[in-house]
Amino acid sequence: MNKWGFLSIIIVSISVAVSIYIINIHTLPAITYFPITEDQRFEKVQTDISLFSENGNDSYEIIWSATSVSDAPTYLRQDASLLFDNGRLRGVRSKWKQDTDSIIMKERLFHEDSSLFQAITFHHGEIHKQDKSIHSMQQITADQLYVIDSPTTALESFKKPQNNYEVEWKNLLEKTTRQQLLYHWNQLFTHFDIDSSNYLSVPLTSLATYQTKPLPSLTQQETDKIMGQLWEGLYKNYIVPATTKNNKKPTSYIPIILFSKDQDHLLVLFELNGRKNQLIQKYSLTES
Repeated sequence: MNKWGFLSIIIVSISVAVSIYIINIHTLPAITYFPITEDQRFEKVQTDISLFSENGNDSYEIIWSATSVSDAPTYLRQDASLLFDNGRLRGVRSKWKQDTDSIIMKERLFHEDSSLFQAITFHHGEIHKQDKSIHSMQQITADQLYVIDSPTTALESFKKPQNNYEVEWKNLLEKTTRQQLLYHWNQLFTHFDIDSSNYLSVPLTSLATYQTKPLPSLTQQETDKIMGQLWEGLYKNYIVPATTKNNKKPTSYIPIILFSKDQDHLLVLFELNGRKNQLIQKYSLTES
């Protein structure tokens, strides 16, 4: 018991000597949702986090990447990816290209101590058709990695636990992260006077679940539209502010998405550099 209590303290007291990569390359002011096309699709989409190397006894290096390839070039392709470490924002990456079928982003990050890394990416394409109509293509991918950096054992990483030792670490890292996030989210609920029982609460890092599963009482087509419009708002109000030149080391936790059980709106709650934010998005489920 003392062993795990000690490890919990180590995890909670995350080292401040962490390299944080906030990339502001090829950033557009907006991702815009248009009706989703059925004529084009993604052939490959992937978000990946992997352990790259150990750097002496004090740190290690991970690789965070996002890749998407469409079946044909589109007028505009853009991917936006976020990386979190034990619930805290550690990296934001956005990249766009015109008249291309692929986007590839890859970063190396140095870190210390045991961590649960989580990344999520929104892959987006804007398609201009010959009849001058504009459509979208989109997908969401995510990944996570558990890293055990213990002074008594060799550096280790895994995505799914393969033995009791890894199960114990998975549970410990998740519990520590969850406690920190619940405390943070409850502060946001109180600040904005929100009754969470009226909503389906989904962490930003879990949105990829709804790539293949509709929101309760909605169709997959309706869910896809809500997700596209949600990421349009997230990009404008969370990703872009976090990547401004004056925001080299933003302080933030995983945003919480609240889907109304009345099925008429959603809320996005987050804090960025000490400022609490609430985004309200009304549902418009019919395509214009």
